[in-house]
Amino acid sequence: MRLPYSENLEILTMPNQVIQKKPATKKAPEQKRKMIARDVSWLAFNARVLQEAADKTVPLYERIRFLGIFSNNLDEFFRVRVATLKRMLSFGKSAKMHLEENPGKIIDNIQSIVIEQQREFDRIWKDINEVMEDERIFLRTEKQLNKEQQKFVLTYFNEQVRTNIIPLMIESIQQFPNLRDKSIYLGCVLAKQDNSIGQKFALIEIPTSVLPRFIILPSKPGEHNIILLEDVVRFCLPNIFSYFGFDKFSSHIIKVTRDAELDIDNDIADSIIHQIEKGLKDRRKGKPVRFVYDKDIDPLLLEYLIRRLGLSGKDNLIPGARIHNFKDFMDFPESIFPPHSHRKSFIHPLFLNASSVMHVVQRQDVMLHFPYHSFDTIIDLLREAAIDPNVSSIKITAYRLARNSKIINALVNAVRNGKQVTVVLELRARFDEAANLDWKSRLEEEGVKVLLGVPNMKVHAKLCVIKKRIGNKTIQCGFVSTGNLNEKTARIYGDHCLLTANRAIMADINRIFTYLENPKHDIKILEGCKTLPVSPLNMRETFLRLIDREIKNARNKKKASIIIKMNSLSDEMLIGKLYDAAKAGVDVKMIIRGICCAYTENKKWKKNIHAVSIVDEYLEHARVFIFHHGGQEKVIIASCDWMIRNLDHRVEAAVAITDPSIQKELKDILNIQLSGNVKARILDNEQKNEYKRDGDKKIRSQVETLKYLQEKQYQ
Repeated sequence: MRLPYSENLEILTMPNQVIQKKPATKKAPEQKRKMIARDVSWLAFNARVLQEAADKTVPLYERIRFLGIFSNNLDEFFRVRVATLKRMLSFGKSAKMHLEENPGKIIDNIQSIVIEQQREFDRIWKDINEVMEDERIFLRTEKQLNKEQQKFVLTYFNEQVRTNIIPLMIESIQQFPNLRDKSIYLGCVLAKQDNSIGQKFALIEIPTSVLPRFIILPSKPGEHNIILLEDVVRFCLPNIFSYFGFDKFSSHIIKVTRDAELDIDNDIADSIIHQIEKGLKDRRKGKPVRFVYDKDIDPLLLEYLIRRLGLSGKDNLIPGARIHNFKDFMDFPESIFPPHSHRKSFIHPLFLNASSVMHVVQRQDVMLHFPYHSFDTIIDLLREAAIDPNVSSIKITAYRLARNSKIINALVNAVRNGKQVTVVLELRARFDEAANLDWKSRLEEEGVKVLLGVPNMKVHAKLCVIKKRIGNKTIQCGFVSTGNLNEKTARIYGDHCLLTANRAIMADINRIFTYLENPKHDIKILEGCKTLPVSPLNMRETFLRLIDREIKNARNKKKASIIIKMNSLSDEMLIGKLYDAAKAGVDVKMIIRGICCAYTENKKWKKNIHAVSIVDEYLEHARVFIFHHGGQEKVIIASCDWMIRNLDHRVEAAVAITDPSIQKELKDILNIQLSGNVKARILDNEQKNEYKRDGDKKIRSQVETLKYLQEKQYQ
């Protein structure tokens, strides 16, 4: 499963494209500051996640979880972005990607920012530890155990851990082992008190893939004592190495982050499945792009490891504290904390007492807002389609799925009930490739027609069409969504999903599926789409045209405004057009959760751009666009951000909302978010992440959005 707050990282070139060496070109000084460096902006976003961990008003469990999210985000950043920059280094200083300058300078900048953020991380963790102790929650090391706990740890080690670890005596191994990317290792120095045996080095992989990282220890009433798995291993080092006669041990955690890019070429003779399988194997052997270590590690062991790993001072060598792989702290034992979330999803009122989801949708369009509205309605829709004798077919796209997907379960049962089911499964969904390969096998075994997308592109559109045949009449309904069909992430990702039976929308969804099913993937098929803008055909052009109309109206002294909400903004052409809009006096407001490469202030503009980023309990994942459009507002939801990858290298879909009540609903929600002054940060030119603190009344937008939807009356 893709983890929260980590969806901004894919490179701007496609995985199967070779980074081209471009001739060096000199830019005029004024052009250099047109855009904020993408990687700097991403690190600023991750700093906002770190701010949540630092916020003492956030429940303690959530603060710990945000540290885990920050760590996981940073891991992916190094696996993807830094790995790509390192590849670019081999092409020399003239190599560049979209918006990038000298990759060596970027890597140096990343290194300095990350080290500074690591210091802040350590400070926050120290503060959280103090709060935990006040709450009688103690994270014990191997040296802090009482006799009862020592006995418990030794028993746990012998019964659970011993058979899952094999120490590596690394000095006697001619070819240094490939250290796993997502694992942590205990680097051990073994010695004898009387120096009768020479010092040796060893590595132990901590088996967090098969055992929990956190073990709850026997504790006094009112107390909670927890020990990390690596500290269980530390405590038992004398038992592990007793065979060798050592009696003096020191140990420190190390971690290697590797290049995680899948090199998928254009060799049509080689199946995409085989290439992905090969890529997943190669990923385990990717070049190290970061080496993180306990700053108190034995200097000789550190020097030895750096040499054997083939690293140098130019690589990202990052000293840290005692604990690494903090991403596991997203799974810190929640049971020891009191319930902390005051927000629960609820069934959309229009479906609350409805006997049929399809009947409601055939009467009127309905917008679901996750995670406020329950995702169960989508599952109910597919379950209903699976058993309805009048349903003949279901077509759906799938990018990321839950581990035990109820969506898949419904689709499989639809096949068993005689329906024709087509699933467009994206095998290249980053870090979900292996899971989607497994889903492909299961679906095909059940008789589902599985399509593997388009060569050189990812299918990222979120679409579904269900066909019913009643007599001689064909009835269709389905949805266009901004988020994945994943019931687990739907509880924490903020997304919008339009359920509709609109004939024009259904016709365009069918055209997109025809394109995806066409062996030649003839782009001309998409030219027939009259209602849905589609990438890579006309998505960028649609938004450019809408912005141009606002610019024209502003120049003619008419009202002109744009409200944009998305995850990331880095497309140079669209950013340039937003600058033109600001210069013309268009009222531009933006809610950008992650990367924002656009400057928001310029003395030459008639109106500066008002931009905020919201980081809170839920991940703001939706893409919504509102254009004043001469008073005939255009309200659009989409699956895509404004990035090169989404607009040129993916199949994406957007839909204009025509129902006036839903238009108002979306606009009201965006206005709530724009008025937020508790969890909103100002996106200024320096991306300092200063909190927005205007107004007398505190407005926490996610709380107010829930309240708004709970109180909304529907007809």
